Amino acid sequence: MAREPKTGVAAVKKAKAAAAPKEAAAAAGADAPKAPRRAARKTSTGTSLVVVESPAKAKTIKKYLGRSFDVKASVGHVKDLPKSKIGVDVEKGFLPEYDVIKGKAKVLSEIKRAARTADHVFLATDPDREGEAIAWHISEELGAEGGDARVRRVLFNEITKTAIQKAIEKPLDLDRKKFDSQQARRILDRLVGYQISPILWKKVRRGLSAGRVQSVAVRLVVEREREIEAFVPVEYWSLDADLAAQVPPDFRAKIFKVDGQKADLKQGEETQALVKDLEGARFVVASVDRKERKRNPPPPFTTAKLQQEAANRLGFSPKKTMTLAQRLYEGVELGDEGAIGLITYMRTDSVRLATEAVDAVRAHIQQAYGKDHLPEQANVYKTKAKAAQEAHEAVRPTSLEWTPDRVAPFFDEMGERDMYRLYELIWNRFVACQMVPAVYDQTSADIAASRAVFRATGSILKFPGYLAVYGAKPPEEEAGAEEEKTNGDAAEPAARAEDRQLPPLEAGMELRLLKLLPEQHFTQPPPRFNESSLVKEMEERGIGRPSTYAAILDTIQEKGYVEKLEKQFKPTHLGVLVTDELVRAFPREMDIAFTAGMEEKLDGIEEGNAGWQQVLEEFYSKFKEDLAKADEAMRNVKAQAIETDITCEKCGQHKMVIKWGRNGEFLACPGYPECRNTMNFRREDGNIVPEKEEDVPVEDKCPECGADMVMKRGRFGRFLACTRYPDCKGTKPVSIGVTCPKGCGGYISEKRSRRGKTFYGCSSYPKCDFVAWDRPRNETCPQCGSAYLLDKYSKKTGPFVACPNKECGYRREAEPREGGAGAARAEPAKA
Repeated sequence: MAREPKTGVAAVKKAKAAAAPKEAAAAAGADAPKAPRRAARKTSTGTSLVVVESPAKAKTIKKYLGRSFDVKASVGHVKDLPKSKIGVDVEKGFLPEYDVIKGKAKVLSEIKRAARTADHVFLATDPDREGEAIAWHISEELGAEGGDARVRRVLFNEITKTAIQKAIEKPLDLDRKKFDSQQARRILDRLVGYQISPILWKKVRRGLSAGRVQSVAVRLVVEREREIEAFVPVEYWSLDADLAAQVPPDFRAKIFKVDGQKADLKQGEETQALVKDLEGARFVVASVDRKERKRNPPPPFTTAKLQQEAANRLGFSPKKTMTLAQRLYEGVELGDEGAIGLITYMRTDSVRLATEAVDAVRAHIQQAYGKDHLPEQANVYKTKAKAAQEAHEAVRPTSLEWTPDRVAPFFDEMGERDMYRLYELIWNRFVACQMVPAVYDQTSADIAASRAVFRATGSILKFPGYLAVYGAKPPEEEAGAEEEKTNGDAAEPAARAEDRQLPPLEAGMELRLLKLLPEQHFTQPPPRFNESSLVKEMEERGIGRPSTYAAILDTIQEKGYVEKLEKQFKPTHLGVLVTDELVRAFPREMDIAFTAGMEEKLDGIEEGNAGWQQVLEEFYSKFKEDLAKADEAMRNVKAQAIETDITCEKCGQHKMVIKWGRNGEFLACPGYPECRNTMNFRREDGNIVPEKEEDVPVEDKCPECGADMVMKRGRFGRFLACTRYPDCKGTKPVSIGVTCPKGCGGYISEKRSRRGKTFYGCSSYPKCDFVAWDRPRNETCPQCGSAYLLDKYSKKTGPFVACPNKECGYRREAEPREGGAGAARAEPAKA
């Protein structure tokens, strides 16, 4: 017989007892928006509801839990601060105003409907601050803010049957401190971004943005560029000697000491004088040092080290790395096995490994590589990050059952070669971290000649150790690896002298000089940051957190603050200008040390060291003062006009000036409005070089007079103009090669709104009102028959093709660009 729900006084007392801790926790925190009224529960169905973040994760988890569990996906955050306003009441203790995100009402409605008939609701969103915030907001919507006896939190770092079932068996309370930490970050970023950005709009250009971490990241790139520009090369010389012993091989030695002091050859005359002294000198081995040198394996991956190593070894951007890692974590289809989560949670700053995982990999190493590759005790690594979340593990494979060789055919079948390469990298790093060090036999010989001492170093790999699986890259190129230590004037590190063999040498042995090789050099400036080195710099200086690096690097490029030149970041003129103005107006907020300190304070909220309102109040009390002064401190770049030595070619009366518009800098005649001449320009070695756009002849005829037309560029983009201008002012829009889907006989052209945003409209406007923000393509939808499809872009997944009919939901990946392989793959509509 079905058990009846409890009613009466006993049930009320039990409910109050369960709610008491939650009320106390809420009192300890800030005033928060009132939770929605608890929805009336329907009759129990004996099922439990599990809420995760992504549909892929839901699919993988569902197969482990069985029919008595209903698994729903929130598809990321369900609530956030409103886009149209700040949404934070500073006067009421930084009270946030959360709205249901546009498009998420249906998702929330489905979760609520499923929760009404569920005996238990398990909030299984990601085990980080963002996941905690999603869980908290869903609990609010279910009328159980912070959870209760029925609505609980479950955490797992890997999507495996064992991990999921263990988590369900031991549900937890929602973590108020972790939620407060995320909420404080969100509010802080909103206060900074929404109050500084309008000043940039007013003073520099519309559409610009500033961010608490983003702007400091740009500052790193700008300051590095200035170091490079200010660098003065210094001449120095090297001197090598090619030598031969009694038996091969010949070898090369480098100058080490001159007149008993460390060699420091600064000029050619000094070097040539030394060469003269050495040409007739005897070269005699003064000492030989033979030793065994070890190279330790690197630790398992954290998020930041994974991003760096994927950039170094695979050439992946942080964004690509995290997108692929997310899919590996949520589940990959492996034939009859279905979706399998192949790696642990990929957002972590811990190098901790579960005991079970270590035991499994040690057994694998012994079986695959032999006992001599296995250390007596498991290797243990210490997390260097101050605020590392040690409940998390390092990024590793979930099971050693799924070797790279075994999963390779499935990835090939899916056309996911890059995802396979990332999995292989994670697998190899995990296995390598529990192996013995690589061992080198290293020989170092000092060779005396006249008043100089040369040093030759050779090293042979004696035992590969972890290099048997992880490859022989120099340790400085292995993200997270410790640099090899040398004592005093010890020889060149083993990795750098690797496989450089010396002949048998003994003290007192005379050598034959083959050739002296003096060479001039100049000191080099520090290199520009690439994606790997910028992530490393941000991590080491405590700017941002690993989970945000990919988004930050993406944003600073999207906003036009930095550009990539030969895979290295160079600040644009806009990036330099905005950075300088922000540093002038907000010196404290733009300070790198202050930003790092702020991150530690925000981490402290999660650790219980500070209240979230207290941290925000400490920051905002000074920030609002800087904000009030910023209007005066920041230059009005829009209004300024920098004179150049370029004479206006149209009126010939004025020197052109540099002005700022919505699309950046341009040259303009100060004789406006009498002279309206403008042109683009570029900077070359500090000089202003005008860029004249030549009119491009086209085959079209003027609709007004029938004369030839040319393509020009105006403030709203490209257009066709009559060659008889100004006698004839006939114009036409430029076609993108797509006929109007409305069948009016017109064609689609690219246009710009008054605010500079690109859109697509019909050439027959105003007779035809077709308009689209996304680029149309002459292609019929295979699902609903729509006359056209749209080229769209997602920050998370990149370019894709979609049907404009939202009810249809057709979507597929965009065709690969030049150099890619494979055709677009159809994707079913998501419910």
